[in-house]
Amino acid sequence: MNRPVWLLDVDGVINVSRPGWGDAPRSGIAYSDGEAYRMRWAPALINRVRALHQTNIVEIRWCSTWCADADQVERLFGLPYLTRAWSDHLSSTAAAAAKLAAARLVLARGRRLIWTDDVEVPTDGPVHDELTEGGRALLIAPSPREGLRPEHMDTIEAFASAMNTAAVGESPSGITGPLDGHHPGDLRPAVPLRRERGEKPGHW
Repeated sequence: MNRPVWLLDVDGVINVSRPGWGDAPRSGIAYSDGEAYRMRWAPALINRVRALHQTNIVEIRWCSTWCADADQVERLFGLPYLTRAWSDHLSSTAAAAAKLAAARLVLARGRRLIWTDDVEVPTDGPVHDELTEGGRALLIAPSPREGLRPEHMDTIEAFASAMNTAAVGESPSGITGPLDGHHPGDLRPAVPLRRERGEKPGHW
């Protein structure tokens, strides 16, 4: 089974200020480099991620500045061990390059790609066109305040299921337009969350 690979970010995708899945969000503390960071997430989203992992129709990989401390977020979210796109602590600048390299590597190895990231996923331009050529990738850039929404998970599940049954070249095109959740003014959460490593204090 040639399962798609889902590159999953944490901050701005799972850890957000306004999860808004209907139920009350949860919060907790994760640790990195001796520092404590308060996280906030929607339990219903975590349940969907866990259920999709258990179906074995997609391989989920952390692709985040949390990779080196992914055990912390797995503990906090109640998720099983997931593969890491890398294992070292990276600055936000280095992580941006590593994320794109990870996406390209998935495709270079003949796998289909799902990539969810509030900042680094390209929504148009030559890199977007490169990654989504032939419908081989699903790219989702959620609002950094709201993160992944139920409709995003619906699309991810449909894409993963289709990629396990459709022949190469028969899948739908990569989707970014309607799923680009950025809105003006949404770049700063309403409550303090974890800063990306290397960013200036006060910039989220």
